[in-house]
Amino acid sequence: MATKKFSKGEAIRFGWNTMKNNLGFFIGLLIVAGLITIIPTFLQLVTQGDAPGLSFILSIVSGVLQLIIEMGMIKIALKFADNTKAELGDLFSCIPLLPKYMVASILYGLIVLGGIILLIIPGIIWGIKFYFFGYFIVDQGAGPIEALKRSSSITMGAKWDLFLFGLLIIGINILGLLALVIGLFATIPTSMVAIAFVYRKLLAQAEVATVA
Repeated sequence: MATKKFSKGEAIRFGWNTMKNNLGFFIGLLIVAGLITIIPTFLQLVTQGDAPGLSFILSIVSGVLQLIIEMGMIKIALKFADNTKAELGDLFSCIPLLPKYMVASILYGLIVLGGIILLIIPGIIWGIKFYFFGYFIVDQGAGPIEALKRSSSITMGAKWDLFLFGLLIIGINILGLLALVIGLFATIPTSMVAIAFVYRKLLAQAEVATVA
């Protein structure tokens, strides 16, 4: 089994430089994405007591919007990782992929939950192993099972580095949170682009290995 390598520092630097060069876009993106996900959640909580039926509908709407925004964020991050300009409209460009993404998200959640029940460590390993399922759906239109399998393939031999990279990403965003929360407008875009950068690196290595 070939060990896949990527530079954590290179990924973070790429994400940071991309964020700095497109800061205005990312601030607008995070505000729009935040409003889209927060407003339905707020309305759901407000109506919970007086209108439980409406609150239930709003909770479903909120969940669906969350998945759409997640896909849009992946799409935008991949564009920047490919040195291509993104647009706010990209947030909604993956709506046709929603059924695939929804099913894969449920499967991913069940897999990770099962691993956590098995003394936590398997949950962390499986969480890393299948993490990039959404990228394969957004990037290549893969089906749920195929996306999970392909994520498993590209993360093979790279799980320890991905674990450390994940801790680094968490640490960066904690710093952003501590910086009066405003820092998140810098750390979240840095993180999402850096993760997409790593996905591209691992995918390229897997494709080279397949050809070889």
